Amino acid sequence: MKIRNMKITFNASVVLTIVGISFVATLLGYLTGGVTDRLLFSTYRAPVLSPLTWLRAFTYIFGHADWAHFAGNMGYLLLLGPMLEEKYGTKTLTIMVAITAIVTSLVNFLLFPHVALCGASGVVFAFILLSSFTTFKEGEIPLTFILVAVFFIGQQIFEGLTVRDNISNMAHIVGGIVGGALGYVFNVKKGTE
Repeated sequence: MKIRNMKITFNASVVLTIVGISFVATLLGYLTGGVTDRLLFSTYRAPVLSPLTWLRAFTYIFGHADWAHFAGNMGYLLLLGPMLEEKYGTKTLTIMVAITAIVTSLVNFLLFPHVALCGASGVVFAFILLSSFTTFKEGEIPLTFILVAVFFIGQQIFEGLTVRDNISNMAHIVGGIVGGALGYVFNVKKGTE
């Protein structure tokens, strides 16, 4: 085993960029007492004509309530993201992250007018459902996808109805649905090319 010639590579640029920006955003939130979180890294109902409203519809995925929230989300992204980025490519995964962020933000905006949302949890759940499509074959739905959907989304629905905490089960559910739909669409599209 030769260790001298080993080098660290910047693999999974989308995932590593999300982790880096999220670290800076969480640190800024901590240092400013949450001011940057409210200004840039949370999405909530605000005037539709404000450019910040639309910027926050994406940038909220970088802000996190605390270091435990940050570590939990980044752990999942670092675990699942490189495999997904290798399968779908940097551009496609970036599009998937953006779609997940914006759809989740719009659902929050429309259905939960008094809730501020922050963190990459929706993206994490999209990645969880997307990962079950890694062995997709045309004309088939992977059993792992069905089981992941039942366990993860089912748990979020149950907790959303029975547990009162500060966790947005809606973001998890919407992220999972978007991830499952994107996994299906991108794999069917790839299979027909």
